[in-house]
Amino acid sequence: MKKEVAFQKLADCGVVAVIRAQSDTQLLDIAQALIAGGVIGVEVTMSTPKAISGIQKLADAVGDKCVLGVGTVLDVGTCASAIHAGAEFVVAPILDLATIETTRRLGKISIPGAFSPTEIFTAWNAGADVVKVYPGSLAGPGYIKDLLSPMPFLRMMPSGGVDVKNIGAWIKAGAVMVGAGASLVTKDAMSKGDWGAITAMAKQFVDNVKAARAT
Repeated sequence: MKKEVAFQKLADCGVVAVIRAQSDTQLLDIAQALIAGGVIGVEVTMSTPKAISGIQKLADAVGDKCVLGVGTVLDVGTCASAIHAGAEFVVAPILDLATIETTRRLGKISIPGAFSPTEIFTAWNAGADVVKVYPGSLAGPGYIKDLLSPMPFLRMMPSGGVDVKNIGAWIKAGAVMVGAGASLVTKDAMSKGDWGAITAMAKQFVDNVKAARAT
């Protein structure tokens, strides 16, 4: 998938599901449940057992129905391995310039993590396509709005503390998309294999993004 096409799909949806699966055998069911609910941004974190092989299997099974990515990337080796397995975007909780460079060189979407204004600008200046503002729970939607006032060119994705109730506030504040983990793909749903619950929650997230953008 071309990088520009993948990015536009993520931006249009507005939601990236952060999956910390208990087993790689759950990944396909979770991804299909998310897609059914309209969330096509699927991020498999490296904390998921056998994450790289899981990404490869997902790419083969549903790569044409979603934009598949990797999360919790802390080094260049992991970044490259995930991209070769089929990841279209690379998300990190931290700012690592070498990972940004590698992601860009391999033609994929770079979403490094940063928090302070200086870190966020440094990430953007290094070539990030979107900056993950993390942890979002320490900031709040007003932080995004404040950052965009002097730097309106930034594209930001808050992650951490985003849920179905406050997602609209993040979007209205100027976030191009959000990352949602346990509030979207809950541990309870994963434990019970309740894929319908994940689909229903995904639909609520997407509906709230649309409502926020409409106003």
